[in-house]
Amino acid sequence: MYCIVIMRLNKNQIEHLGSVILRNLAKEGKIIFEDKARLLEEVTNLLIEEFQKEDHLDQEVRELLSKHIEKIRKDNIEYQQMFKLIKTKLAREKGIVL
Repeated sequence: MYCIVIMRLNKNQIEHLGSVILRNLAKEGKIIFEDKARLLEEVTNLLIEEFQKEDHLDQEVRELLSKHIEKIRKDNIEYQQMFKLIKTKLAREKGIVL
């Protein structure tokens, strides 16, 4: 059984996440870095960009579904299930990793 938790992270939380990632990679000997602060900034920016891509994708899915909301209601289709299906399909088409 999988549990999906949706949460919004602020910049400090994303930076902390980046720091944990870098620390674990360094501990495992997978990376060596000279300027940790610069690398952390780059990782943080990449994480923010990826979260923003997902936010934009969510918005696109909501807009698509809003155009068909009457049919969704009429046919008794579960909105969240349809949202997830469309989001997964669009993410695959756009090369976005969820």
